[in-house]
Amino acid sequence: LSNLDAALRVATRIEIARLHRELGATMVYVTHDQVEAMTLADKIVVLRDGRVEQIGRPMDLYNDPDNTFVAGFIGSPQMNFLKARLLGLGFETLGIRPEHLAISAGAGQIEGQVSHLEKLGGETLTYVRTEDHGLLTVRQFGEHDHPVDGTVRVTPDQERAFRFDAEGRRLRD
Repeated sequence: LSNLDAALRVATRIEIARLHRELGATMVYVTHDQVEAMTLADKIVVLRDGRVEQIGRPMDLYNDPDNTFVAGFIGSPQMNFLKARLLGLGFETLGIRPEHLAISAGAGQIEGQVSHLEKLGGETLTYVRTEDHGLLTVRQFGEHDHPVDGTVRVTPDQERAFRFDAEGRRLRD
């Protein structure tokens, strides 16, 4: 569907989903587009180099990824990966979805400069360049304005964050 314009792509996804429901038949849909997979699938098999990384319902993969590959593949914009040790945490990588980062001009855990804003109407994507963690994507619902090249502070919601070891495997309690 990637060769279709945006409106036709959405209409086609809706039509495929309708046919699937009405026919009640098993369908196998192969795609590299995670949005198509998330919107059409009852169950997703995430493959890397011909190996199964994780199998599950779309929102289960989004909310409970087994490793950094699945965590980074499922979700748009993709998950941010922070160097946890630089945040004083006792593991390798902290994964945090863009909607679980808070941005402010004053207080916050990570300092960075706004490199770009995408004002999409119902949400604003703010790209923050940091010295220690690279480029972070922050999703804020509604309209927000941050000066490009201005300094902001970003704080991850630790309750919504994922912990990963040095090999990218999910650490669970």
